[in-house]
Amino acid sequence: MNADPILEELWAVRDRLAARFNYDVDAVFRHIKAEEAKSGLRYVECPPRRLSPAEDDSGDGGARDD
Repeated sequence: MNADPILEELWAVRDRLAARFNYDVDAVFRHIKAEEAKSGLRYVECPPRRLSPAEDDSGDGGARDD
């Protein structure tokens, strides 16, 4: 598989940001929300989406094994 320079750059930026906050996901999230508030812009927000019974073909109501 060929290396994708765009993905490699994205991963490098993600790693630098994570390292800046000692790989603390909550701290990264707080930083992103603070930057969002400062900018006055809204970042992408995707509310959770539940599967309808028709979409859930596992027979267990959507329960996960992991």
